[in-house]
Amino acid sequence: MPGLVVFGRRWAIGSDDFVLPGAFELFVRLVWWIGILALYTVHKGQFNCPGGGLLHSYLLVLLILLASIICALSALVYVSMQGTISNPGPRKSLPKLLYTRLLLYLPEFIWAVVGAVWVTDSSVHCEKTVINVVIGTVIASWVIIIFTIIGVVIVFDPLGGKKTFYLTDSVNRNLESSQSGQLLYNVKNTATRVWEKRIRLLCCCIVQDDDHRVAFTSIAELFRAYFSDTDLVPSDIAAGLTLLHQEQDKMESCPKEPEEVLCHSPSSLVTDDLDIELENAAHYMLFAAAAYGWPYYIYTNPFTALCKLNGDCCGTRPTDTDITGSDRRNFHFGSILRITGLQYRDFIHISFHNKIYEIPFFVALDHKKEAIVVAVRGTLSFEDILTDLSADCEDLTLEDVLENGFVHKGITQAANYIYRKLINDGILNQAFTIAPEYKLVIVGHSLGGGTASILAIMLRNSFPTLRCYAFSPPGGLLSKSLADYTKHFIVSVIVGKDLVARLSMPNMEDLKRRIVRIVANCSRPKYQILLRGCWYEVFGGDPDNFPTELDGRNQDALTQPLLAEESLMVHRSPSYNALEDESHLNSPPQYPHLYLPGKIIHIVEESSSRRLCSSDMKYTARWSNETVFSSILISPKMITDHMPDVVLKALNSLSQEHGSCISCQTQECNTNVV
Repeated sequence: MPGLVVFGRRWAIGSDDFVLPGAFELFVRLVWWIGILALYTVHKGQFNCPGGGLLHSYLLVLLILLASIICALSALVYVSMQGTISNPGPRKSLPKLLYTRLLLYLPEFIWAVVGAVWVTDSSVHCEKTVINVVIGTVIASWVIIIFTIIGVVIVFDPLGGKKTFYLTDSVNRNLESSQSGQLLYNVKNTATRVWEKRIRLLCCCIVQDDDHRVAFTSIAELFRAYFSDTDLVPSDIAAGLTLLHQEQDKMESCPKEPEEVLCHSPSSLVTDDLDIELENAAHYMLFAAAAYGWPYYIYTNPFTALCKLNGDCCGTRPTDTDITGSDRRNFHFGSILRITGLQYRDFIHISFHNKIYEIPFFVALDHKKEAIVVAVRGTLSFEDILTDLSADCEDLTLEDVLENGFVHKGITQAANYIYRKLINDGILNQAFTIAPEYKLVIVGHSLGGGTASILAIMLRNSFPTLRCYAFSPPGGLLSKSLADYTKHFIVSVIVGKDLVARLSMPNMEDLKRRIVRIVANCSRPKYQILLRGCWYEVFGGDPDNFPTELDGRNQDALTQPLLAEESLMVHRSPSYNALEDESHLNSPPQYPHLYLPGKIIHIVEESSSRRLCSSDMKYTARWSNETVFSSILISPKMITDHMPDVVLKALNSLSQEHGSCISCQTQECNTNVV
C-alpha cells in the first residue's frame, strides 16, 4: 500500500508484497543452483558424448544465469522487507530491481527453449542422469515462467493507467472545472464497465436477460463506489483483517460491561416468552433448512443421503400442477419430505423455479403447530447472489401502516414475486380452504429470511395473526421505522458472529475505515503481520500486540485521522454517511442505515468441551437489539455461524435443554444457558 506503479500504471500489488513469494522463489533457485553446480562439478571433463559440448555450454550459462537471478531476487526481497505498509519510502528503489528481475526472464526463456531443443534431439546420447537433470531444469524454467505470467494477469489492474493519474493529480486538480469533471466522469464510467465485465464473466453460465443486465449495472456501481476511494491492494485487506481479528480478541478478553440486551427483569413472563420462541424457532428452522432441498440434505447426511434419495426417486409425488420448476429424479422434493417429516398430501404448492429476483419456496400444512407454513429458500445459485447484491434502497409504503420505509431492493423484488404467486394464483386461498383454522407462518434462512420478512410485512394487513421467523437474515434489510413495526410479528434468530446478519453498506464502510486505520498506523512490515496472522488463525495463542502510531495518543486525538490514513483515502465514498462536505449534508445518503427485522434472539456459543468422539457445545440465548449488529466482527466462525445446520443445531440444543429442565426458566436476564 499504495499500489505499486511500474510501466506507467498502477498494479494490484504493493511494493511490500514480494517478500513471501520472492523468498519462496529464492529458495527454489538456490536448491536448483546447488544441484546444477553439483552436476557440473561431478561431470566436469566428461562431456565427450554426442551433444556434450552444447550440454557443457548450457550448464555453464545456466549457472551464471541462476546466480544473477538469485542476486536480483535477494535484493528484491531485502528491499521489499523495508518500511511499513503506509511508508513505502524505504522501498522506492524496488521498481528498478523489479525491472532488472523481469529482464532476466528473457535469457531464461531463451535458455529454456535451448534446453527443450537439446533434450528432444535424437542425436544426443549422453548419460541418462544428465539428460534427466536437464529435463527437470527445462520443466522448472517453464513452470516458473508460466506462474509468473499468471501472476502478472492476476495483479493487472484494468484501471491502473487512469487510477495512477487520478491518485497523483487529485490534490492539485480543480474539480469544479468542466474538464476535470468530465475526466472524473470518464474514470467512473470505465470503472463501472470493468466491474460489469467481471460480473458477466462470473455469471457466464446463466441465461442473461434484461433483469440480469440491470442487476449487473447496479452491482457494478456498488462495487465501483465502494472500492474507488482507497488505494488498497488485496494483501492490505488480508493484513487489516488479521489485525482487526487480534485486536477484537484482545478487547473481548478484557473485563467489560455486559452486552446491551433487552433485559427488563428476571420475571418468568419474559423468560417464558424467550423459551417459547426458541422452541418455535427450532421447529420452523426445519422448514427453512428443507427449502434448500437435496444440497442441504446431502451436506448434513453425506454417507446415506444419496441411497435414501435414490429409493425415493420413483415414489409418488403431487400432481404436476402443484410443482413448478425442475426437480430431476425427485431429489429436491424427496429431501424436503425427509427433513420436515411431512406427508405428500401436506404440501399445497412447491416452486423450484429460480431466476434473479425469483427464488424457490413451498407452502405446506404443519399439523403439529396447526400452521400454514410458507418456507423461502436462501442463497444457492448465481441468480440468488445477484439478488443479494442488488443492495440499492427503495421505498416500501404500506397503506394504513407506514410511510417512507426503506428496504433492500433485490430482496423486496423477490418478496413481490412470492406475494404475487401466493395471492394472485390463489395458493393461500387454497391452503386456508383446506385448513381455515390454521395460522400463517412465514420462514426462511439467509436470503430466504430477508425475503420472508418483507413478505410478512406485505401480508400483515390481510393476515393479522401472521408470524414470521427469519433465520440469519441479512443486516441491511429494513429502515428503522419498518424494523420497529415488525417487532410485533417477526422474530430474527442470529448465531454468534454471523457475517451476513451484520452486512450492510454502512457497516461495510465502517469495516473499510477500520482496515485503513489499523493497517496505516501499524509500525510492523506487512510480511510480519501476515505470518503472525496465519499462525494465530491456524494454531491460536495470544493475540500479538503490534505497536501502532495510535499508541500514546490522547482520546481527542484518536478521533482525528493520521496523515497515513488520509493518504490512503482517495476521496470520500458516496455511500459513506459521515461526509464532511456541506454539499452532501442536505441530501440523503445513497445507502442509509438498514436494520435486521423484528425482535432479535442472539445465540452465542458460550463454551465447548471437546472429547475424542464428541463435542459438547454450550450456548447462551438472549433477546438483543439492532445496535449489537452495527459492526462486522472478524472471526473464523463468521461464515460457519451463518450455515443453516449450525443454526439448527444451536436451536435444537437450546430447546432440548429447556424441555428437560423447566426450572431453568427463572434464570436471570432472559438468558437460556445450555
